[in-house]
Amino acid sequence: MQSDEELDEADALAIGRRIRRLRAERGLTLEALAAEVGRAPSQMSMIENGRREPRLSMLRTIAKALGTSMDALLQAEPLDERDELEIAVERALRGGRLQALGIQPFRIPKSTPDDVLRTILRLSGEIERLHDERSATPEQARRANVELRRLMRRQDNHFPELEEAAQDLLRAVGHPGGPLTQRATSDIASHLGFTIHHVSDLPQTTRSVLDLAHGRVYLAGHHRGDPRSAVLQALTARVLGHAEPTDYAEFLRQRVEQNYLAGALLMPEAHAVAALRDAKARKAISIEDLRDTYSVSYETAAHRFTNLATRHLGIRVHFLKVHESGTITKAYENDDVNFPADRLGAIEGQMCCRRWTSRVVFTMDDRFNPYYQYTDTGNGTYWCTARVENSGQGAHSVSVGVRFEDTKWFVGRDTPHRGVSRHSVEVCCRRPPAELEEAWRDGAWPHAATPRTLLATLPSGAFPGVDTTEVYEFLDKHAPRG
Repeated sequence: MQSDEELDEADALAIGRRIRRLRAERGLTLEALAAEVGRAPSQMSMIENGRREPRLSMLRTIAKALGTSMDALLQAEPLDERDELEIAVERALRGGRLQALGIQPFRIPKSTPDDVLRTILRLSGEIERLHDERSATPEQARRANVELRRLMRRQDNHFPELEEAAQDLLRAVGHPGGPLTQRATSDIASHLGFTIHHVSDLPQTTRSVLDLAHGRVYLAGHHRGDPRSAVLQALTARVLGHAEPTDYAEFLRQRVEQNYLAGALLMPEAHAVAALRDAKARKAISIEDLRDTYSVSYETAAHRFTNLATRHLGIRVHFLKVHESGTITKAYENDDVNFPADRLGAIEGQMCCRRWTSRVVFTMDDRFNPYYQYTDTGNGTYWCTARVENSGQGAHSVSVGVRFEDTKWFVGRDTPHRGVSRHSVEVCCRRPPAELEEAWRDGAWPHAATPRTLLATLPSGAFPGVDTTEVYEFLDKHAPRG
């Protein structure tokens, strides 16, 4: 039996409507019922309108006066359509969104047409939708990046639940281990109930589109990257049960989880760890060897190494992706390297030191071989290996680094390249040498090629930057007919 405290969880609006309906069926006025239960009509009105939750003892008294049971008042039996409409509108009126606009709850007269109630509900729903279409500011994006990087650092960038999800999926398609083939990738898609379709008109704001209703994965016909990666990244959201993100932080977290799972499928943990342990024993760890063994991009191999290095090899690492302009676009560290950061602790969007491996590699003529460098910093000496990769957004360097004492495990430790970085001190590279500054400060006026995102909010929507109208038109065009 419910206690008075448990009764508080019941739906006061629905209980009030049942009381009012039963009262009307029995031909009782509000005043008559109030007299029967020993309460003022105003109090009974508040109960019927869901503005006051009756205690258990009061419900028993009301039920007796109406000639019914208390269970009948608490049952989950659906109300009639009108009652459901009124309850839905009252709930909307009591919600924070409308009250934040200065719209206070009001009594809904019985004479109010149903169409008016439905219109209020549609307007309330649209307000909720517009609110959910977040417009994340650059500051919010930086905060989200900071929180996500802290989580990754706490986990040493290793997520056992994602590794297990990859293992379960590989077992389900009978993958024997080792590098993932295109056939195995196709088997994964089939296992998840999807067929793969390459099209020439994929919406420009998307990498892929899933048609959940018809079990289709749409990819660009001219995709130049790894086709396995494109398919897996499209499907991982379904494997992980991701719902539409509620804010930018969740969107970012989902992207990281999806990329992690795709990497764990392309480079299965057990097989990759065995190869890395063997390489460590030979003092021959190489990101290039990982890339070539699994036929993935250098960036994917570098990311995957950060997932496994600390947990399985006992090596702390850092990772950087830097645009050719010098802007840091991705970063991770658990080796105490001192990356440049803003007042919020955000690294993404900061300028990488000109003397770091990630910047120096752009000056190298040899793009066939990896570039290695030791860099002395105020926080110790670090060794890095880096490569430059091209994309539609320009050239990026991807680098992986470790503290000096861990260099002994890596190919490239004998490099003669040395650098000194004091980017925590402004004069390191963020200010020109004194002689140059004196000669040119008053005689130069550069016109900055400021990135658009520094001057505007991030694109709105559950999936920032995606034109949903274009996506829906695309799906409607390609959906199988009949």
